[in-house]
Amino acid sequence: MSELPISSPYRSTPDAPVTDELRNQLSAQLNTSYTDGAIDGDDFRRRLDTLFAAQRLGELVPVVQGLPPLQTYADPAIVASTGGRPGELAQPRDAGKLALVTGGVVIGAIILIVILLAILL
Repeated sequence: MSELPISSPYRSTPDAPVTDELRNQLSAQLNTSYTDGAIDGDDFRRRLDTLFAAQRLGELVPVVQGLPPLQTYADPAIVASTGGRPGELAQPRDAGKLALVTGGVVIGAIILIVILLAILL
């Protein structure tokens, strides 16, 4: 019996053809699962053989069964990895730009105060 929900395309439309895009997506997912240690070498090869022999979605149930679900969203830019490792400090932001903007605001405020004082006096 399959652990996949009935809404899964592999169960709800088992006679639909397997597209090259899906084949590539599942191949990448299998590679990631193997690299992460979620599946062993024999299971990886068996699933790849089944994946590339399959003609219909229903034949892919043994391939996708037990794999972690695909991420269906993109990480927001603010939390996206910059390539560092956990625990490493991030590179400091360019303070020169911040100092330039802050200096411009302060000078603008001083000029505005001088103009206002000249008008009022």
